Amino acid sequence: MVHIGLMSLMGVMTATASEITVEVTVVNPLKMEREDVPVVIRLDEMLSLKGQANGGKKKDIDEIRSALVKNERGEEVACQLDDLDRDERFDELCFLTTMKGHEKQKFIVTMSDEGEPRSYEPRVYCEMLMRNDKVKEKNRHNNYIESITARGDCANSYNLQHHHGVAFESELNGIRIYFDKRQTLDLYGKFNHRLELKETQFYTQKDQKAQGYGDDVLWVGQTFGLGAFRGWDGTASTMIDPVKSRTQRIVSYGPLRTIVDIEDRGWKAEAEKPAVTMTLRYIQYGGHRDTDVEVMFVSDVSDYRFSTGIINVKGSEELTDHNGLRACWGTDWPSTDTVKWNRETVGLAIALSPENIEREIPGVKTEKQGLDYTYVVKVGGRKMSYKVAYCSANEEKGPKTAQEWFEWAKQWKKEVERPAEVVVKRLR
Repeated sequence: MVHIGLMSLMGVMTATASEITVEVTVVNPLKMEREDVPVVIRLDEMLSLKGQANGGKKKDIDEIRSALVKNERGEEVACQLDDLDRDERFDELCFLTTMKGHEKQKFIVTMSDEGEPRSYEPRVYCEMLMRNDKVKEKNRHNNYIESITARGDCANSYNLQHHHGVAFESELNGIRIYFDKRQTLDLYGKFNHRLELKETQFYTQKDQKAQGYGDDVLWVGQTFGLGAFRGWDGTASTMIDPVKSRTQRIVSYGPLRTIVDIEDRGWKAEAEKPAVTMTLRYIQYGGHRDTDVEVMFVSDVSDYRFSTGIINVKGSEELTDHNGLRACWGTDWPSTDTVKWNRETVGLAIALSPENIEREIPGVKTEKQGLDYTYVVKVGGRKMSYKVAYCSANEEKGPKTAQEWFEWAKQWKKEVERPAEVVVKRLR
């Protein structure tokens, strides 16, 4: 009897030693309701906190393999663990929550060094595809990949991948990023808020259109499209060229957010300065029509200048607060084929931190500049971030006029400037 009790006690101690529990407090600093608010926690910061319940004396774990999030009512909340640097250790935990104005919420997160991440209904989708010559339908290709690198002297990287680059979506949007020197964000417009790219692969077929699936809604050409990051030569934006190599990589598939890295190694961003290596990280959360953009350099680029912005859709109306928010609403053909395609109306928006803006350039068309609303930007050190967003007038539930889109953009900027406040306390 004593022996069995000892073994049982040892089992409990082992199980307890393999877990930590934290309390996460989330506060909405705004008076407006916010849906699908991202809560992101660095796991190394969690592990470094001392347990409040035992004075930090309990044996800690040094790696997290699974997590369980519960709200104040004891209900399980979908969460996600991400390995951002591909070292086979999770770096961040995230979950989403909807909040009333000025609401405070508490969550209990239990993490273990055993098991695997739990499965939840996907809120996002991401794919990279090589064409399969045996497949004739444009929406049925199945040579899935998750990373590709092209040397700088690759003759035509644009056509290496099906749909010309990595594609990702939430229920509200769909984006592909061209795998070439433009690295432009091209847009997929939806009628219904749902995931569609797995079925359409950005090439919606006639039968799918009859079922209410969306399609490509923007012609981007050489422009920024939706917030592409580019160089700046003093008078005009420049492409990401020349480079030693360019890479697209899927870092995370979901279920709550997808993460994509675009890496440009040895980019000669300015002719008289050393080449730089840059990674653009795109983060797409479920329930969001906006996308986070993180710009990361290996070296300090404080004395370089870059550019970004949004395409000036033909005849578009513009909104700018001259303090980092810029949006437009316009209608144009999404293709040079005006027989098979209809004209599409879209709203675009970009939000930058004022500290990264050196100059805002009016949206005029020149032979060299292209048709863009342009910002000249600077990076303080090695990193900067910004956000982009768009809507299609086709959406059943979405802005239908320039005024509605601009009002949405103004509210969006308030949310960008005042993210949810998150405090983590270690319990045990």
